[in-house]
Amino acid sequence: MSTVLAYTSPAIGHLFPMVPLLGELKARGHDVHVRTLRRQVPMLTASGFHAGSVDGRILAIEATDYRAGNPKAALASSVETFTSRARFDAPDLQRAIADVGPDLLLIDINAWGARIQAESSGLPWATFSPYTPPLQSKGTPPFGPGLAPMNGPWGRARDAVARRLVIGAVEKLMLPRINSLRAELSGGRLPPVTGADSMFRTAPLMLVATSEPFEYPHPDWGADVRMIGALAWEPPAEPPAWLGEATHPVVLVTTSSEYQADEAIVRTALAGLAGEPFTVVATLPAAQAGSAGAAKAAGMDRFGPLPANARLEHFVPHGPVLDRAAVAITHGGMGATQKALSKGVPVVVVPFGRDQHEVAARVVAADAGVRLGRKNLTPERLRAAVYRAQGKAPGARRVAAGYAAAGGAAAGADALEELVRVRR
Repeated sequence: MSTVLAYTSPAIGHLFPMVPLLGELKARGHDVHVRTLRRQVPMLTASGFHAGSVDGRILAIEATDYRAGNPKAALASSVETFTSRARFDAPDLQRAIADVGPDLLLIDINAWGARIQAESSGLPWATFSPYTPPLQSKGTPPFGPGLAPMNGPWGRARDAVARRLVIGAVEKLMLPRINSLRAELSGGRLPPVTGADSMFRTAPLMLVATSEPFEYPHPDWGADVRMIGALAWEPPAEPPAWLGEATHPVVLVTTSSEYQADEAIVRTALAGLAGEPFTVVATLPAAQAGSAGAAKAAGMDRFGPLPANARLEHFVPHGPVLDRAAVAITHGGMGATQKALSKGVPVVVVPFGRDQHEVAARVVAADAGVRLGRKNLTPERLRAAVYRAQGKAPGARRVAAGYAAAGGAAAGADALEELVRVRR
């Protein structure tokens, strides 16, 4: 059996999907160590993992991409965040390696410094992506704007222009910083990367927590990128007592766990679905888990009196709520959206930024829900979108079947064990 060291970026949206994979490795007898958010360490320890916190200086560098005015600016902001954190997560991983003595490293795709440290360590390592990675693929639009796939010469021309304007511009900003870090952190041992694909494919294996038909086909990605399906997980918790009293189908409303000023989704849902034959359950996890500024911005007291058919919570376990849900309204976070779809629940996606435009495009392409643009977010339009989404349940069930067929945590653990055997 092997000793596995997993390292995550400071976001529960990246930790929680990794937990089923880590649990599968533990069940197979591997010794699993995790470095992640400090506030999640007790939960992981109680679950039987060896858990510790990442360097606190990493958590102090907050993501501010939600303030950007367009996808290119948002991607540039993310580059700034991840490169700033890299100077701390690289030595942090090195300390963890020295403490644990692992046989295998599993590194979050957004921990850029830790990725460099893993690559230069000489150990077998893989990267874990809880969202669709920004890799090029024939017939797939460039990552960021959420463009729908377009076949033929016009589609190829559009994608080439969009990639140059968005990804190409971000690469100009990213590559000098990444290559400087690669040279510095590896003592000059690692060669420079030549683009986003080159950077994200430095690992011998990338596990991606999604699959067809939600994700587009990527026959040219190769065997080193493996889609293993959605890994829906949340901390063990009893279903709230009030859920059993709901007499109408539930509409779950989610916002991001990493603050991005998306509480307008909740406000609009409360107004748009008041008096409708639904029980509305809205969650605001960033108000509880984020910075003091985020908590104040998304605080519960800003919503005033609630409609009779609504509940507003910092957090409730989504699983039991989705078991009774007709529709989920999501911000387009991969975790929340796939959690709903994995139960066959169609979604209304209101993307605010990050990878959420890409998630929304895939929801539409899979016919598993409805996309509603942020500029069109009104009570009337959101209410209409919910009713339209109810008719997308067959598409949501097809997506759920695709996730199950991909193999999930067992498929991911198989790939990791194969990686260690090959390297030995």
